[in-house]
Amino acid sequence: MSAAATAARTAHDAGVERLLASYRTVPATSAVRLAKRTSNLFRTRTRADAAGLDTSGLTHVISVDPEARTADVAGMCTYEDLVAATLPFGLAPLVVPQLKTITLGGAVTGLGIESTSFRNGLPHESVLEMDVLTGAGEVVTAARGEPGAGGAGGEHADLFRAFPNSYGTLGYAVRLRIELEPVQPFVALTHVRFDDLRDLMAEMERIVDSGRYGDLWVDYLDGVVFSARESYLCLGTQTAERGPVSDYTRQQVYYRSIQHGDGVRRDRLTAHDYLWRWDADWFWCSQAFGAQHPLARRVWPRRLRRSSFYGRLMRLERRFDIGDRLERVQGRPPRERVIQDVEVPIERCAEFLDWFLANVPIEPIWLCPLRLRGEAEWPLYPLRRGRTYVNVGFWSTVPVGATEGETNRRIEREVSALDGHKSLYSDAFYERDEFDALYGGDAYRAVKQRYDPDSRLLDLYAKAVQRR
Repeated sequence: MSAAATAARTAHDAGVERLLASYRTVPATSAVRLAKRTSNLFRTRTRADAAGLDTSGLTHVISVDPEARTADVAGMCTYEDLVAATLPFGLAPLVVPQLKTITLGGAVTGLGIESTSFRNGLPHESVLEMDVLTGAGEVVTAARGEPGAGGAGGEHADLFRAFPNSYGTLGYAVRLRIELEPVQPFVALTHVRFDDLRDLMAEMERIVDSGRYGDLWVDYLDGVVFSARESYLCLGTQTAERGPVSDYTRQQVYYRSIQHGDGVRRDRLTAHDYLWRWDADWFWCSQAFGAQHPLARRVWPRRLRRSSFYGRLMRLERRFDIGDRLERVQGRPPRERVIQDVEVPIERCAEFLDWFLANVPIEPIWLCPLRLRGEAEWPLYPLRRGRTYVNVGFWSTVPVGATEGETNRRIEREVSALDGHKSLYSDAFYERDEFDALYGGDAYRAVKQRYDPDSRLLDLYAKAVQRR
């Protein structure tokens, strides 16, 4: 082992010791949480009195093995730092979520997704093993099993399978060993317009099944719906061919570049800029802060043109109730946040979009197909193996209804009726029985009892729905 690798491992071990030391200082009667500088959760919290654990030594890439195509990564390492460490080797994580400050541990315990998910599944499927600080205050290693063994094996196979979608209620990943894949230095983009959502879904399904759009090989696949009559598939193909590339961290806005008349529009980005194409404008949500106005954009510092800064602005807005105050001044009702990602079977997705566009005044809408990659069962988010789903993302506000979360509740009912699932990073309103049926309640409680017998960590329902 090289001196640099030894130093990285030593630093990581010291970080784990600081984490454990901070855990031991928390009174047995107090709840526990991580002390994080950033968050990509959008739940309204009713309490914030849990003690924060010291994660300052768990933010780095420990090592990259270019021959084995693996990386050992501390749990609080952001994907921005992870990608910066792997790209020089011509490698990238199998799935790189859209926002730079999402952490690897967060994407595994909270489910991440991106445009490689139609062929690589979800981030937790590329995990080979992970060290987890459990609610009992122990660090255990949970590893993937051999093929044919149900997808996970060993003493802590139950924790390995239940960790995805547990949102830190079973423990915190302090180290993860993940698979990497080769990437070329550039991505050639093909944006294909559709005037009918059913035509788009049919083409998306053909690409997922074949990996091709006509003669074009497709490495990356997502889409955007601007209206019922204007939607696009965005196809990315890796290439080593050099040539001009676009830069959407300056005056141009990426999602606006997708729009065009009939047919196809082509574009090129570096691999790095492709992976972060959505981050500079938080998809399209930077518009709420004026960051897309040409004059404001000209003076807006580039270092602050990123999702983490817009997130801070949003948290300030929520803290001081600025948006609702402005609505009252103009004689309008307060706004309900509708910030959600849902997974709908591809054969029902056009039906869901028809309903959504007729009932929820939010656009654009993001589309990202996914299919589970391996054979493992993931009981807390039980998608069906061999079935294609479409992640539908929508992030905005609507006028409040007669009851709390009225629009979100209607969306939950529609998604369940279509045999879909909803991610839990934002507000949820399920009753306990329905929540348990959707998110593996019995399996969750069995693992919770084993690894957090004294309930030092929050219960998943309490965290996701009761917003504690």
